[in-house]
Amino acid sequence: MKNLWLFLLSAFFFFSFTKIKHPYHVGSVEVNYNSTSKTFEITGRFFLDDLENALNKKYSKSLHFSDVKYKAQLNDALKNYSAEYFKLKTNNNFLKINYIGYEEDSESVNIFLESEIVNNPKKVEAAVSFLYNLFDDQINIVHIIVNGQRKSEKLTYPNRYLYQQY
Repeated sequence: MKNLWLFLLSAFFFFSFTKIKHPYHVGSVEVNYNSTSKTFEITGRFFLDDLENALNKKYSKSLHFSDVKYKAQLNDALKNYSAEYFKLKTNNNFLKINYIGYEEDSESVNIFLESEIVNNPKKVEAAVSFLYNLFDDQINIVHIIVNGQRKSEKLTYPNRYLYQQY
């Protein structure tokens, strides 16, 4: 039942973007183990205005996703922000996480990350605190998928740690 609730909440988040300012603060992070490349492929999805405001607050800048002249600065800011607000550990070892890039549309931003190579992950631990620097009611729904087995958890500020066994 808990997984169904998390799935429905995630689906609602992905399909309910509107032009109206949203009254809730929720993001989604998917951590998917690719057995071919032996890396974790990570995608974070957040409301564009929330992420923009979090970056501007964190780095005391005025960055705008909708303006192409900020693309390089946004990449730098997102790389640093992701390194601070997302950590991944497997089999008791912290993994190096590489920032790949981002995509945006009019209402959301996807951040793409990838881990270093890891063999046969059995225990996955994550620290996820995206947008915690901006909202004290932030919710991050985290999905971890290893060998097709999906486990989901809702992290509500200030809780940022989760652990899954595979």
